Amino acid sequence: MPILQIRLRPECLKTVIANLPDTAPAIVAIPARNEEQLFPALLEALCALDVQGGRLIVCIYLDSCSDGSETLLRQAAGRLPFELVIASSPTQHAENAGAARRAAMAMALSVLGDAEGLLFTTDADSRPHHDWIRAGYAALVQADAVAGRIVRRNGSADPAQCRIEAYYDRLYRYRRLLDPIPWEARDTHHFTGGANMAFRASAYRALGGFPALPSGEDATILDEAARAGLRVRRDAAMVVETSSRRIGRAASGLASTLLALDSGLPPHVAHPGGAAWQWQAHAAARAAFATIGSPDVRKSLAARLDLTADHVLGVARDCPNAEAFAIRIVPAAPAGFGVVSLAAAEEALSALEIGASEIAA
Repeated sequence: MPILQIRLRPECLKTVIANLPDTAPAIVAIPARNEEQLFPALLEALCALDVQGGRLIVCIYLDSCSDGSETLLRQAAGRLPFELVIASSPTQHAENAGAARRAAMAMALSVLGDAEGLLFTTDADSRPHHDWIRAGYAALVQADAVAGRIVRRNGSADPAQCRIEAYYDRLYRYRRLLDPIPWEARDTHHFTGGANMAFRASAYRALGGFPALPSGEDATILDEAARAGLRVRRDAAMVVETSSRRIGRAASGLASTLLALDSGLPPHVAHPGGAAWQWQAHAAARAAFATIGSPDVRKSLAARLDLTADHVLGVARDCPNAEAFAIRIVPAAPAGFGVVSLAAAEEALSALEIGASEIAA
């Protein structure tokens, strides 16, 4: 399955951001492999979902399972308050989490057909909060794709990971201080995990689906959505609890991170100054897009980004809106912002936050 390079036409974008019907069904897509022990808790959480009187369908893609998952699900199907669709594949995607999630979402699209709807995805070791669908619907009224907050059960047992997550939440809030967008949630966060995402079906179709990557398919599709000019929202009101297990599907997923922290590996992160430079540049590009036809505007932005004015104009002509332009035109941060310890990054971010507060005042 090829990784798609997204280039939506302006007329396609207008279709994607059309009003969301009140009757749009919600379809949950879940990839799973040998999760028989976890399905009872997952089904219990799904049964408790508040769907606002709408239609809920759950699609579970069994990826080369060798346990009793399919038997358990088929026995439970008749007792569930929602429609359960099960597909079993002998093709093993155990080393490719993106391919498995893509297959689960393809099931959801097949059920939905050409209609508009809400596509949710989570994992078998996760439990959506009861208002997950309702919060997702509210978010998708404002946006085209939404990433919800992921909460680890018994997370306090992993203080190092809690500290990392708190840092990245602060960093993302700082991003929106520098580069505010109208569709962002007031209570935002940094998570981009496939355990908690939702899309307008039209947006997901336009993106071509999750890329078939061994890991990172979730962050990749959100990056491509922004490059296409779609509205990506991170909303802390949409919550899923997940496990803190050390053996997971994705080679570089949460389980691998927790295992590395268990080994005593000290956490290091990119210096926040590089991110701050990019986000300030995003804000400048976003503001310039409406008047990019002006030679002075192009020249000023080009000088800031160390590009030519002709290059700036060429990129702008290929972009449907300011969001796509801001994400596509801004290059990587200049050299000099390396990897530092988490403690050093926290200190640097504090200084940046103070500076931003003084400017705002």
